[in-house]
Amino acid sequence: MSLRRTLRRVLLVLGSAALALVLVLAGAVTWLWTTADVHTAGRVDFDEKLAVPPLAESRVDDRGRRVFDLSMRTGSKEFRPGRSTPTWGFNGDHLGPTLRAKRGERVLVNVRNELPEASTVHWHGMRLPARMDGGPHQMVPPRGRWSPAWEVDQPAATLWYHPHPHGATAKHVRRGLAGMFILDDERSADLKLPDDYGVDDIPVIVQDVRFDGDRFDDGQPLMSNSGSLGDRTMVNGTLAPYHEVRDEAVRLRLVNASSARVYSFGFADGRDFSLVGTDGGLLERPVGLSRLEMSPGERAEIVLRMRPGGRTVLRSFPHDGGDAWQDRFNGNDDSFDVLQLRAAGTLRDSPALPGELVRPGLPDGGDAVRTRDFGLRTSGINGREMAMDRIDFAVTRGTTEIWKVTNEDGVPHNFHVHDVRFRVLSVDGREPPPELRGPKDTVHMPGGRSVRLAVAFDGPADPDTPYMYHCHLLRHEDRGMMGQFVVVEKGGRPGTVDAPDPHGGH
Repeated sequence: MSLRRTLRRVLLVLGSAALALVLVLAGAVTWLWTTADVHTAGRVDFDEKLAVPPLAESRVDDRGRRVFDLSMRTGSKEFRPGRSTPTWGFNGDHLGPTLRAKRGERVLVNVRNELPEASTVHWHGMRLPARMDGGPHQMVPPRGRWSPAWEVDQPAATLWYHPHPHGATAKHVRRGLAGMFILDDERSADLKLPDDYGVDDIPVIVQDVRFDGDRFDDGQPLMSNSGSLGDRTMVNGTLAPYHEVRDEAVRLRLVNASSARVYSFGFADGRDFSLVGTDGGLLERPVGLSRLEMSPGERAEIVLRMRPGGRTVLRSFPHDGGDAWQDRFNGNDDSFDVLQLRAAGTLRDSPALPGELVRPGLPDGGDAVRTRDFGLRTSGINGREMAMDRIDFAVTRGTTEIWKVTNEDGVPHNFHVHDVRFRVLSVDGREPPPELRGPKDTVHMPGGRSVRLAVAFDGPADPDTPYMYHCHLLRHEDRGMMGQFVVVEKGGRPGTVDAPDPHGGH
């Protein structure tokens, strides 16, 4: 009897311990769930005037090239009064000037690295020779220089530039290395779109940040698998920004320069706006929207109309990625007030938007020479982690391919391809929504999504220098969600590529 009582007592103790453990775990999960979301909507004072990055100075050299100078530097900035945060920037303490060039111009950018470590400058969205692309094979060592030159040969668009060192891109971008690169052409100049830079044509570089004391917090939230997520947003390096509007119509050039956060942009008063451009340039015609989803690296140009004395707030709303757990711990349940627009009491007249904009000239896939499949997992693409000395495949110059991209692991991803403007043919087997029918180079890939892309390769061939394709959630990219392709002439074969010295040598 004593043995039986002892056994009962042991089982009771074990059962009580197990129940206590379950209750503790349930409580921890509940706490994590209830504290995971972040909301600044309706709570921002908007007490800082929006900083507008200056247009970069340039000169024309004796070869007719427009020359820009960019210097990567360390610095510090008071984002909050009395608190100085260590930063990196181009030609200053944080972010960089806006470069601007016209189609048909030849440009030269003199890049100098004054940082304590090697980095690169990638021209995100630009069509240019692979050796000028600024990917991880074009490392610039500390105190080193790099001077890429190319001819602008693509339609008007909102592009951006940022570092692309393999394994360190997230850190370099979060510290402040980013800037806008605007392209113009004759067609866009003839359109009646707001085009006075900094007045009715506003750069809006959006980043989310979290501070750890005086420093940026680079940590990844508990349970998140997408990367670093901030608890507030800033625009052009300004926390709680407002912008004074003096025209009836204002054009916002949106860049999602965050490392992991997906935004669902709209306005707090529910107004509609007109989408006029996506990553690679203007749309065929304006599209009326009330929400616009943008993942890291994507750009959009929107136009809204203001009333005299009116105010509105650009807001990021909660949005459904299809998986409640992933949504909760990767920021989709969050909301942010991003930028307040304040209209003057009297506004200058602005013409109505034209009914037609441009013909983007995108491939339709009808003449595709082959189809390729890309499976996205945090561990790699198509089961392979990035290798700097491996070319994954070669494409033939002058051809079009169909790329089928599928998110296979349910973790939030997106997909960016260097040197191309692609057309999204379908999303999960259906016609893409209007906001995905324009020229794109980056596409959002929430869990389970599958897209078909028509990708044309019209640039110069170089069998030895690769372009990248990768997830633009920067922690994923840094950990190996990236591959390499080269463009070859018909019948050509890929050459060999060496892994560059991480300190900047080759």
